[in-house]
Amino acid sequence: MSRIVITEFMDEPAVAQLAARHDVLYDAKLVDDPARLKAEAVRADAIVVRNRTQVRGELLAALARCKVVGRLGVGLDNIDVAACEARGMKVIPATGANALSVAEYVIASAMLLLRGAYRSSAEVAAGQWPRNALSNGREIGGKTLGLVGFGSIGQLTAKLGQAMGMHALAHDAMLGASDPVFARTGVPGVALDEVLASADVISLHVPLVDSTRNLFDAARIAAMKPGAVLVNTSRGGIVDEAALAAALSSGKLGGAALDVFGSEPLAANAAFAACPNLLLTPHIAGVSSESNQRVSFMIAQRVLQALA
Repeated sequence: MSRIVITEFMDEPAVAQLAARHDVLYDAKLVDDPARLKAEAVRADAIVVRNRTQVRGELLAALARCKVVGRLGVGLDNIDVAACEARGMKVIPATGANALSVAEYVIASAMLLLRGAYRSSAEVAAGQWPRNALSNGREIGGKTLGLVGFGSIGQLTAKLGQAMGMHALAHDAMLGASDPVFARTGVPGVALDEVLASADVISLHVPLVDSTRNLFDAARIAAMKPGAVLVNTSRGGIVDEAALAAALSSGKLGGAALDVFGSEPLAANAAFAACPNLLLTPHIAGVSSESNQRVSFMIAQRVLQALA
């Protein structure tokens, strides 16, 4: 019987599936107790984490007998994958399991930001009638959706956008323009500059690496189509937050939705507080009741396989 340590929240039936075969420590708040986490890591044959647990440095050194790291999500920037693999540890992300949750978040955010009419409840309930002010919202049908990054989540986002009548195009630095995925999905592969110039909605689906850090800086934001909407569900650090706030405040952009930030939790931010048509959410685009079940069971099954 192996020892499995789960440091952040996981669907309870999936935890029970692990506990039926192994010794499991499940504490969704363990990530917030570094000393205890490090002590428990010493005995762990497997560790299951989300995005807050940093599997590197002292924690990685403590995982002396660990064979597998299960990631309840897809981003791996909180895990030193190369160092884990060098120690013989298998790193397992939940690839594809939360794609629908993220894709729906992108399209829903884009619809809300383009239309601009869904935050008037308090005014209407108070007897106001801002009909004229809210009569110039934009429809999502016929708009161009630009995907930056065209993996499984980007592809599903394109599919949902197309179902809403959007035209989709994509840029992926890892794919050539002739890659079969573009023909298969009906989404042309184009240069990043074309995405910036053409898209009414830009959605980011790239990892945070050296080449993507501040990818959307002041210059690239300025190159976006006037009135365009930017949605970032990938990683903080890809968008220059100060430049984005300035573009929203000036009216250059029509709106933005940020689910991820350079520092999480986001510190009090006066610039964002004053921005019009801005949606801020606490890194939950990929987390829904259904996706949590899919992610949790996928990782539970693959951790069991790795420990067999």
